[in-house]
Amino acid sequence: QLNMAKKKEAFLKEFKEGPLQFKPTYKFDLYSEVYDTSEKKRKPAWTDRILWKVKNVCEVASKEGEFPEEEHLISVTLNNYSSHMSYGISDHKPVTGTFRLEMKPLLSDPLVMLNPEGEWSADHDVFVRYSAVPDYPSSAWDWIGLFQVNFRHVNDYVTYSWVEDDEFSSDTDSKQIYMSASEIPAMGGEFLLCYYSNNLQSIVGISEPFQV
Repeated sequence: QLNMAKKKEAFLKEFKEGPLQFKPTYKFDLYSEVYDTSEKKRKPAWTDRILWKVKNVCEVASKEGEFPEEEHLISVTLNNYSSHMSYGISDHKPVTGTFRLEMKPLLSDPLVMLNPEGEWSADHDVFVRYSAVPDYPSSAWDWIGLFQVNFRHVNDYVTYSWVEDDEFSSDTDSKQIYMSASEIPAMGGEFLLCYYSNNLQSIVGISEPFQV
């Protein structure tokens, strides 16, 4: 039924689905793996499905369900598509899909270069030197954050400094800001610095990892 609808409905034609390599997930007697034994005896069906669509300029998918990286900013690959028969609270069995998502950067080169200066520890204030490419659209709301190397989101910073409010020195080639010793983690470890652009709403520069 879904495949027939995909042939008729234009908006469904753009959606992809992985191969159905699990048995129908509907309709079961509650708390069992037995198909409908009621008077209606409904035929088993693949009722619960997972479809996906990537909004790119070109959307030609390979047979494996992967969008070619050279033609797309986003590459999606379906890693697993399966049902879970152990759940019995509903007459449907749940279905899950796991995907790998890869995004090509819009800019291959950083807009801001960052370098931690001197030895970093919680014993004293520390300094960051940075420089931006010509015509970089800076903002008073730009900030530089200290992150653990395994951070996953821009809000995962340990501490941060505003590039204007915490500026320590500047010259024609670069600027220097400071971070207070009270904000530096005493336990130490491996960290990196990220420059967040308020105008671009994204991280536009990342330092090499360094030790605190």
